Amino acid sequence: MPIFQLGEALSFPPAQSATKDGIVAVGGDTSPERLLLAYSQGIFPWPHEGYPLLWFSPDPRFVLKPKDVTLSRSLAKAMKRAPYQIKADTAFAEVIANCSRVPREGQDGTWITDEMRDGYTMLHKMGFAHSIEAWRGDELVGGLYGISLGGMFFGESMFALAEDASKIAFATLIAHLLVWKFDLIDCQSYTAHLARFGAGHIPRKRFLKILEDSLQKPTQKAPWELTLPLARTLELLGVATKSSKH
Repeated sequence: MPIFQLGEALSFPPAQSATKDGIVAVGGDTSPERLLLAYSQGIFPWPHEGYPLLWFSPDPRFVLKPKDVTLSRSLAKAMKRAPYQIKADTAFAEVIANCSRVPREGQDGTWITDEMRDGYTMLHKMGFAHSIEAWRGDELVGGLYGISLGGMFFGESMFALAEDASKIAFATLIAHLLVWKFDLIDCQSYTAHLARFGAGHIPRKRFLKILEDSLQKPTQKAPWELTLPLARTLELLGVATKSSKH
């Protein structure tokens, strides 16, 4: 099957035209305008060394519904200890820089190129890209970043320099997405790490329909503020606390 070659025009073929490996198109750039168009059509960039920029829309799609989140007993205990302060949108550049040093599962080297970092940093300045950060004092020890459009959060990458730092940041984000009535977290492709949170596969056709409906909601732009108390965060995540038993 021929693969669509992108030119200067801001356009993509339909996500359903992807190859069996999920490739929709090759080439183009990671300008914020092209990135926003791609995500709005269920497509995301995934650079592979030695190839032109590849754009994907896999079938099935790996996603997490915030209401279906599950926390392991060990992570729940770690969150109760409150070892980190979780913030949003205070250190986007540092988060994506740290994520760029983490190899993507099944791929040698980094997949976050300088061009990718520039594109997502511009999206952050425009209010569409967000960082969720775990701080230990003045030290950034973990976090993640992604794109928000309508009622969708497209997770891109995470990193941890301390135990459970990225997991606690992600769990805290999920609780806020529940309050903000987000429909879905797009995890893109399978990882065991996200499966333990309750993520699973759905057909691409179903994902695209959820995306279409979700984009009718207003986009909540940066800067985000994570204001939920710890007890409420844990309650939303299905974790019982002493105060919730009485």
